[in-house]
Amino acid sequence: MPDIKIELKKTYLAMIRNTAKGDVRIFRNLFATVDGQERDLLEDGKVSCAVFVSSLLYLLNSSLEYSGAERWIRYTHATVGSTEKDLQENGWVKITEPREGAILSWEPILFSDGNRHGHIGFFIGNDRAISNASNGDGVPREHHWTYDGTRNVERIWWHPALDEE
Repeated sequence: MPDIKIELKKTYLAMIRNTAKGDVRIFRNLFATVDGQERDLLEDGKVSCAVFVSSLLYLLNSSLEYSGAERWIRYTHATVGSTEKDLQENGWVKITEPREGAILSWEPILFSDGNRHGHIGFFIGNDRAISNASNGDGVPREHHWTYDGTRNVERIWWHPALDEE
């Protein structure tokens, strides 16, 4: 049997970048019954950034186990707050400057539904980020990491396992 070592950081960054190369629609919907009424909690991708980020991290857990590392996240999540709580509980730490592969949490903004929503995505370097778009198409898109100075990043998350490669 060959000696195989998963190149974790390279795989992680490739997965992030690959999501923005087309119209990846897998993260658009999460149906639930709320007070007896069925509804799409992610509003057809309008508020699905946390599902996008946590699902990608959760998918990588099997590669982490294979290489003997600890998991990066315990569950997939539908909210930024629960995603960040899980990140912190699984070894992610806050840093002050973005690094390629860091997770960004943007300030909440007021949506047309009257609620304030936070946002979460990935920093890919060169002032660029990838996050699930809330502008109508509800798919991961590459964009400026501060939306060209229109949205502040409140927290930057980093996992020490990314330093190992």
